[in-house]
Amino acid sequence: MLIGVISDTHDNMPQIDKAVDLFNARKVGHVIHAGDFTSPFTFRILKNLDAAFTGVFGNNDGDKLLLSKMSGGRVFPQPHTFQLAEKRIVVIHEHHIAEALADSGHYDLVIYGHTHKPVVKKMKETLVVNPGEAGSWLYGKSTVALIDLGPMQAEILPL
Repeated sequence: MLIGVISDTHDNMPQIDKAVDLFNARKVGHVIHAGDFTSPFTFRILKNLDAAFTGVFGNNDGDKLLLSKMSGGRVFPQPHTFQLAEKRIVVIHEHHIAEALADSGHYDLVIYGHTHKPVVKKMKETLVVNPGEAGSWLYGKSTVALIDLGPMQAEILPL
């Protein structure tokens, strides 16, 4: 199963639109947002995804009630754990415990955001991914990640 990962969109609607187009073109089965949507109106574009959706709240997400409503209840407090294609996944926004979660051996995939810097690495048997910043406000490079859950391989793609 191919999944798309996005984070730190920070209301950059044109970049969110590019990410949706990329995920739809690649026919991803699920999209995971690792937080910092910022405003609920981002779902005016995210609703165009041709995939299931899961997200977590980030530190810059102010109106959590409306974000939850606009997402159809698909944005959760962190850490959020679930399974896809028999893989155990945990999604957080802040990076502080990402390595500890990976080192625990409880998860096949740890996804985080917050730093705005893309990361793909293996820790023991766990894949750790930060898709970087889709919003491009901090470093000027808008990126997302694609993860193939079969071989547990990830790549960072520019928007």
